[in-house]
Amino acid sequence: MDRKQFLSRSLQAGVGAFVAGPILASAASCNSPEESSAAPDAASSPTPPLVLAQVALPYAYNALEPSIDAQTMEIHYTKHHAGYVKNANAAIAAENITVANETELVASVGKYSTGLRNNVGGVWNHNFFWQVMGPGGKGRPEGKVLDAINASFGDFEKFQAAFTEAGMKRFGSGWAWLVEHEGKLTIGSTANQDNPLMDVSDFKGKPLLALDVWEHAYYLKYQNKRNEYVANWWNVVNWDEVAKRIG
Repeated sequence: MDRKQFLSRSLQAGVGAFVAGPILASAASCNSPEESSAAPDAASSPTPPLVLAQVALPYAYNALEPSIDAQTMEIHYTKHHAGYVKNANAAIAAENITVANETELVASVGKYSTGLRNNVGGVWNHNFFWQVMGPGGKGRPEGKVLDAINASFGDFEKFQAAFTEAGMKRFGSGWAWLVEHEGKLTIGSTANQDNPLMDVSDFKGKPLLALDVWEHAYYLKYQNKRNEYVANWWNVVNWDEVAKRIG
């Protein structure tokens, strides 16, 4: 190869390297993590609306007879409770509520509409109510539940009388509650579908036992005799479930 050919080929190689350099750099830039197309940051994604659910009924509709009849249980669960679930979820979506969980929603329910408050309360209260009842009730508690009741009320009979009074004196629709509050047990009631976990409730505490005194809970069997309903309800209290919640 003469000198002229050598210089020509060297020039071509230099131009090729000059052109290839930016092309390779551009390709590398396109593939770099900083500039590549990545999935959206999960933290910046909108929080999906909370969806409340109806717990599965822990027993058959007729399991609490004769204290609570099968027809009342079926209507109460499939119509009233299911209706609260449907309406609560519709309200959550309509009001664009993005709380993290049901506990947070219940605790801050006073910030939202009355309709949402009533339906969210209806969901929570009934989910709780079904679980603190059951067939084959013992009639009275044992162990740590009885000890706590005796310490707070003197004896079971005094507690039972006070709880019954709370249910009987709740004017109109509402609930009677046994709660744990500041280290002791207390009894109270709430109107409509409020409960002691809500920011709007004057009566507060950790629910241990609840009694639904809305007429739809007893009217088919007992008509206007709320006193008979309350008296017979004691036969289906699930004290084992209460024991799980205490302490």
